[in-house]
Amino acid sequence: MVQSFSTSFVFGILSSFGDIRGHGFAFFISPSNDFTEAFPIQFLGLFNSTNNGSLSNHIFAIELDTIQNIEFADIDNNHVGIDINSLNSLKSNTAGFYNNNKNATFTKLPLIGSGPIQTWVEYDGNTTQINVTIAPLGMEKPVRPLLSLTFNLSIVLTTEQAYIGFSSSTGLSTGHHCVLGWSFGMNSPAPIIDSTKLPKLPYLGPRSPSKLLEIILPIASAILVLAIGTIAVILVRRHLRYKEVHEDWEVEYGPHRFAYKDLYHATKGFSSKNLIGVGGFGRVYKGVLPKSKSEVAVKRVSYNSKQGIKQFVAEVVSMGHLQHNNVVKLFGYCRRKGELLLVYDYMVNGSLDKYLYGDENTLDWGQRFKIIKGIASGLLYLHEEWDKVVIHRDVKPNNVLLDKEMNGRLGDFGLARLYDHGTDPQTTHVVGTIGYLAPELVHRGKATTLTDVFAFGIFVLEVICGRKPMIEETQSQVMLVDWVIQNWNKDSLLNTMDTKLQG
Repeated sequence: MVQSFSTSFVFGILSSFGDIRGHGFAFFISPSNDFTEAFPIQFLGLFNSTNNGSLSNHIFAIELDTIQNIEFADIDNNHVGIDINSLNSLKSNTAGFYNNNKNATFTKLPLIGSGPIQTWVEYDGNTTQINVTIAPLGMEKPVRPLLSLTFNLSIVLTTEQAYIGFSSSTGLSTGHHCVLGWSFGMNSPAPIIDSTKLPKLPYLGPRSPSKLLEIILPIASAILVLAIGTIAVILVRRHLRYKEVHEDWEVEYGPHRFAYKDLYHATKGFSSKNLIGVGGFGRVYKGVLPKSKSEVAVKRVSYNSKQGIKQFVAEVVSMGHLQHNNVVKLFGYCRRKGELLLVYDYMVNGSLDKYLYGDENTLDWGQRFKIIKGIASGLLYLHEEWDKVVIHRDVKPNNVLLDKEMNGRLGDFGLARLYDHGTDPQTTHVVGTIGYLAPELVHRGKATTLTDVFAFGIFVLEVICGRKPMIEETQSQVMLVDWVIQNWNKDSLLNTMDTKLQG
């Protein structure tokens, strides 16, 4: 059973840029002090996108939040909430206090820029009532709490010992969360905080200029005006050239995001000399990253819709964890307005289709069989052996790349989708390449591991026969699979083998 406790703390939230705010601040109790898996930004360093709301968290928190997050059903961008295992508060209210007058009138209290604010959090182990109260420092504690909730914390805090502390995050904007004083009592009121002994909040405003600055500033200003007039156009051009799209939710993907400027220089400005592939969904350029000198392939994909972009980027980052000898490594992404850039490991021998239909050296049967086995192994990994099910949705020779040992690697995950094992894939609009689409995909619009296997079957026929999935005849088109079946029925199956393999 969780015993009664009472805590009081004095805090201040400051912004360097007026009303531009970062994310909030929380007091919490947890059985663990390991938050290495927690996300910053809106998750306040307590949870992540997977475990938010999980009963296994065993976390009690009071959030003092300064951004309204729709995903957590926040009531506004200045609120206090009681949280159990989740940032979807069980109870919340606009930050403020009830005056100790006859009518107990409510006064709003901005959490940012109001100076030091005192908070009281109390829990009665007998009645299981939680009370939360806030007020400006120096004001008598309001009799009526801001929040009251009956909830048995013994359900959440199940261990004999727990950690108590604070957590905060700022997101993309700069902010300061300061705890000036704190007291805590078990089975007794929290000791009174002596406000006269508390440190001052840091000053973030402008400092008064010195005499020397008063003399130098007019001269420097004149020079600056001339300099700005000279370089403004250059700066604007550079800014537009390297401008990216950043959104708050992308902060957690920082290590997987490339700077557009680096990719621009890596590909020599996406020069036509660096162009190594053109497909229906974008162009692919060879590049050398400026810092690491690693060779990469950068695919530029047009993307004009905002719908699904968050899920798509999340899946791209997840697929960056794929590790298999027959799967091309996906390093990360970059995003600009209307455009996504996917960064892959560079495969020196290019795509398989160039060897089947282009001017490259002919592949012998041993090489072809090795490639087929490799892609089968890669698909098995994606479908059954990784943490999630990856449905590629575009298995074909153009997307099979060859490394320096001529091993086949499945690449281009621009159309791929992730699902949990045991779940049913959602119906979507049909994507892929004509000739590789399974009949049930066309009719039902649902891509599954089986539709990938169908495309793999067409891929195998294509590698063996040296023919594309749609065969042009005199006045019509014949599907490769139908052509093979026709030859099978005529007992002339060997005639379907690639003539380059027949000597």
